[in-house]
Amino acid sequence: MALNIQLVLREDVAKLGKTGELVKVKPGFARNYLLPRGLGVVATQGNIEQIEHERKSAIARAAKLKKSADAIAQVLSAVTVTVKKQVGDGDKLYGSVTAKEVSDALKAKGHDVDRKKITLPAEARALGTFNVTAKLAPDVTATFKLEIASK
Repeated sequence: MALNIQLVLREDVAKLGKTGELVKVKPGFARNYLLPRGLGVVATQGNIEQIEHERKSAIARAAKLKKSADAIAQVLSAVTVTVKKQVGDGDKLYGSVTAKEVSDALKAKGHDVDRKKITLPAEARALGTFNVTAKLAPDVTATFKLEIASK
């Protein structure tokens, strides 16, 4: 019985390695966890070459995504979005502004940003102007202005 098996990782595995790395693991860990989940493949020359090719294409896709996200972030930095909400006594909002409302307001201005990527500040529960961030790519965030006004 082999002491260790060499595998090539197909995805990042915490405390083990990153995609494309050649790692040595115990046979049980490979057989019961890594191989059934598709996190690694046995290290043959063909598998190593295939993983290397996939890694290079993933890097190229990430670079292309980052470039387009940077362009969108520059455009969004000049945008001010207005959301009108109903207010009560003392200019208190009925409810709060949601990321979906901000996303819809951005779409109305011609910018398509997914609501799940928008992070609203905690203080955006009153009338005023606030800075909102949108995470467009893993390392690209855009900041734009949100103005909350009364109806």
